[in-house]
Amino acid sequence: MVNAKMIAFVGMTGSGKSAAAKYLKEKGVPDVYLGGVILRAMDKLGIDSTPEAQQKFREDIRKREGADYVAKQAVTQIHGLIRAGQKRIVIDGIYSWTEYRILKHEFPGCITVIALVAPKKLRHERLNRRAKQALTQEEVKQRDWSEIENLEKGGPIADADYYIMSDDNEEAMRWKIDEVVGEIGFFS
Repeated sequence: MVNAKMIAFVGMTGSGKSAAAKYLKEKGVPDVYLGGVILRAMDKLGIDSTPEAQQKFREDIRKREGADYVAKQAVTQIHGLIRAGQKRIVIDGIYSWTEYRILKHEFPGCITVIALVAPKKLRHERLNRRAKQALTQEEVKQRDWSEIENLEKGGPIADADYYIMSDDNEEAMRWKIDEVVGEIGFFS
């Protein structure tokens, strides 16, 4: 049995997952960023990290290496953190139903899944304003559909333990996270 508590943030692109994970990182909780698995693999192969290239690579690597490729990398990272003595871990962005099932199976009873939900229009505005890799409305729509259809991203969101509306300012989102963290005894 693993002796660690984990919070996994799930949601569509632009819903606030990274901001939520960053908030817990500021409190000293190490994170495992599932999207980082893809970015590191692309970097290793010398592939430019454009939104189009990322989408294609996300899908291709899962076809080539298996739908569990990212989950296996994340499991290794999480076990490494636990071996290093970490008792609390934040998981940023479970992308697929396969990843969700593997993580839940590998760490039974340890992961609380929090879905961040924001209206589509707001998510599109946030992504359009991103300083790094801003996306157009059409690019966001394409990414949403691709992640829902090809990665089954909706499953982890639908099966989340908690839902936080991320349609206000970041301070309000942090307050809502604190409520959930307190309720589940994450820091106790």
